Amino acid sequence: MSGKAGGVLHHDFYTAERWNNWIKQVKDSDFKFEESDEPDGKEGAIFVNMEDDIILACLKIIAKYEKEQISQDSALEYLVLIRDIALAEIDSISEDADMMIDSLQASLMGGFAACEAYVSGDYDSSVDIGDLVKVALEAESSDDIAIALGTVAEIGALVISGKELSEKVMEEVPYGLVAEWLDGIDSISAAMVGSDSYKDDEADDGKN
Repeated sequence: MSGKAGGVLHHDFYTAERWNNWIKQVKDSDFKFEESDEPDGKEGAIFVNMEDDIILACLKIIAKYEKEQISQDSALEYLVLIRDIALAEIDSISEDADMMIDSLQASLMGGFAACEAYVSGDYDSSVDIGDLVKVALEAESSDDIAIALGTVAEIGALVISGKELSEKVMEEVPYGLVAEWLDGIDSISAAMVGSDSYKDDEADDGKN
């Protein structure tokens, strides 16, 4: 896959095999919602780890783009390749697992859109994130889904550039598509304040 994205850096940031390994783990876990409906047990952690794995791969691409080790076009190609892997339709596993994967993929949609907007420069650094959240929610309520996602992408690009998506703002977002997409942005934010090892030029063959 790396050969397609510019040829500058022969690097598999993420592979279909890696994603399929996660899906196999989901199948093996026999995941079910507990009575609290909160997927906070060991099995539920699989979905969190799946998302973190994808987000870190995307941040590695961005880090190499920022270091000018790969071009803008190559970075965008890499992101699209990972997006195509993670958002592909998955055969039904079980009702509960399917719901979690649907939620995970919705969250990742926000993450991918954010990364692509950041690399493309499709955001205004002077805009307030809280105002953008309101715009996104208004667009969602009007069924302007493309505008809603585009606005969430801009929010995510601002977060990647160093701005904060506050917990207070997140708490005020009602459940819906925007909330799902913003969860992906929140995952980016969490990954960025965690270990910054993704910025290192370590040899990672994308296999776990």
